[in-house]
Amino acid sequence: MKANFTFLIICIAVSLLISCGSQEKKAPTKPNVLFILVDDLGYTDVGFMGSEFYETPNLDELASKSAIFTQGYAASAVCSPSRASIMTGRFVSGHGITDWIGAPEKEDWRRYNRHTRLLPPEYIHALPAELNTFPELFQQAGYKTFFAGKWHLGSEEDQSLPTAHGFDINVGGFHAGSPANGRYFAPFSNPQMEDYPEEKGLNLSMRLAQETSKFIQEHQSESFLAVMSFYAVHGPIQTTEEKWKKYRAKAEQKGIAETGFEMERILPYRKAQDNPVYAGLVEHMDDAVGLVLDKLKELDLMENTIIVFTSDNGGVVSGDNYSTNLAPLRGGKGYQWEGGTRVPYLIYVPWLDQKGERLDTPASGVDFLPTLLDLTGQNPVTENIDGVSLSKVLQGQSLETRALIWHYPHYGNQGGEPNSTIRKGKWKLIHYWEDGREELYDLENDLSEKKDLIASQSDIAKALSEELMKRLQEDQARYAYPDPEFSPDSSSMVLERFRTTLLERLENQRKQMLAPDFQPNVDWWGSKVID
Repeated sequence: MKANFTFLIICIAVSLLISCGSQEKKAPTKPNVLFILVDDLGYTDVGFMGSEFYETPNLDELASKSAIFTQGYAASAVCSPSRASIMTGRFVSGHGITDWIGAPEKEDWRRYNRHTRLLPPEYIHALPAELNTFPELFQQAGYKTFFAGKWHLGSEEDQSLPTAHGFDINVGGFHAGSPANGRYFAPFSNPQMEDYPEEKGLNLSMRLAQETSKFIQEHQSESFLAVMSFYAVHGPIQTTEEKWKKYRAKAEQKGIAETGFEMERILPYRKAQDNPVYAGLVEHMDDAVGLVLDKLKELDLMENTIIVFTSDNGGVVSGDNYSTNLAPLRGGKGYQWEGGTRVPYLIYVPWLDQKGERLDTPASGVDFLPTLLDLTGQNPVTENIDGVSLSKVLQGQSLETRALIWHYPHYGNQGGEPNSTIRKGKWKLIHYWEDGREELYDLENDLSEKKDLIASQSDIAKALSEELMKRLQEDQARYAYPDPEFSPDSSSMVLERFRTTLLERLENQRKQMLAPDFQPNVDWWGSKVID
């Protein structure tokens, strides 16, 4: 009898231990938030999303204890619209910033000499003051708020810098979308960030990480929201000679192909991840992320800080610096296909047992606002936003199927065409404004968007098209319109030049960059201190 009683006690004790060990950690009150936003980083431009060429060990470590959304989307294929959607939780058609701020509109588009069939409409040039932003809501909840890096949502003249939209502190955020003076190395000449003589040769991404770490150090006893918004990996792509050598050797080891580009519908695109300068720029960004993560660990804040990591649009496969390839996705930045909008997208919530779990729920940049409010215990916003909280998904539950909307009535300088797009469930429909044609893809079975099913699935296409047009009408969306000066002959000449002269130039540039004696300039864009 005594032996049975002893065995019973042991069983109860073991059960209690197992029960206690399996309980989820309790969410802290007003946890911190670190939001990391990269510019032009593509879906497969990081190790945790499959790149075997670029090295991102710090992000890979973070991903190993986060939830990874394998169908995470930016709200636009270009930067300013996507960033406005992150800030407001609204689709692009709702906030009206439909192109990157500074892009030509209406007749001014003709100065690009693309000779296109349509002219792009006017768009809003600064984040509207009347729209609530998530930093404003955090500020109202008593958080100390900080912004470092690329803003590109308005200027000081517009009264639309980060400090006008909910940030207590702004370091480096101004009207432009790329580094001031085209430099990734000090001196930075940024009007919203002080230069220091001793910084010469410092990388811009690391400087932003230092400023973010300093803010965290100084406000570790408060609840804070820190947004670290890299200018990287936007062009002009630059790195150090050391990192270039590392990735050039890696490209050579993989085998350097004789040709590096093929034609897409309008522009050439890069066929493989083999750009050693871009690879170095990606690693600079990862190094900077590592610095901030180390600061959180040093201050014992990792268990009290939610971390988001994402990109504002797809990687640049065409146009700009023709930097990367995003296979198996088609296209990249500026394009209407998956490569333009599907991006790395992870959320680290320290009290959830995530361990790199990959979630296939479609998620958008508009979802960050409600999700972060939900996770930090604030009153959820449901009116006048398009995003939904992903907190249930993070805890293993599902969302109702919903429509995601994109609206880009412009021609991208990366080869994109004026379009509006809807995704619902596995189906994606693209409506082209040049001629009204539509494409329909089954993303579950055709991630590379090779097989247009518009003819065989006409009922699905019709329903999606009607839902898309209804939404655009409700948002009073603006559209591209015919150019009365359009010349088919001039347009054909432009396309022929892209297929011949441009393609040849890109091949030559690639060979030079991968040559053992490549020397861009005497100081490698300022990374070397030359006496």
